Amino acid sequence: MTINEKLSKIQAEFKSKKSRFNSFGKYYFRSAEDILEATKPFLKELGVTVTVNEELLTMKPGSCDQPVLKTTATVSDGKNSISATAIVGVDTDQKGMQMPQRYGAASSYGKKYALGNLFLIDDTQDSDATNTHGKSKSVISNADFAKAKKYVKSGGKVNAIKSKYKLTEAQETELQSL
Repeated sequence: MTINEKLSKIQAEFKSKKSRFNSFGKYYFRSAEDILEATKPFLKELGVTVTVNEELLTMKPGSCDQPVLKTTATVSDGKNSISATAIVGVDTDQKGMQMPQRYGAASSYGKKYALGNLFLIDDTQDSDATNTHGKSKSVISNADFAKAKKYVKSGGKVNAIKSKYKLTEAQETELQSL
């Protein structure tokens, strides 16, 4: 099996639930650690390893440029490898955080998105999370529809909205056109 075939198998079968909760933003998310944990069953089966490396790209003394981390996630079978990258700025003015926490937050974010790019993780929910268990979906309110439009404009999936709300044909058409 080639490295492309191995990565394709991981991408097709990979599952990692959004099991962590952000109480400030009131949303669930997955962390880099969750993603790495979910890859473990594939490592031995396919004879691959996954590594994550970071590089500080910008930090010019006397410059107003913010530091930037380049994070690269790689899957390798020992002979060949495939990588994906994420670029993340470090907010050095983040209120309420010490400088190591600011770099750590950027590092965590970069790792998560580099791994997401490598394994083609999207933000749609899994079938267990979208199963209504016999309960009907609610009609989307005007306020929630406005939020849905922003979500789709920023790359969100219309199917994720349809899994939660009843949409009229006109609403769905409008979201699809964004």
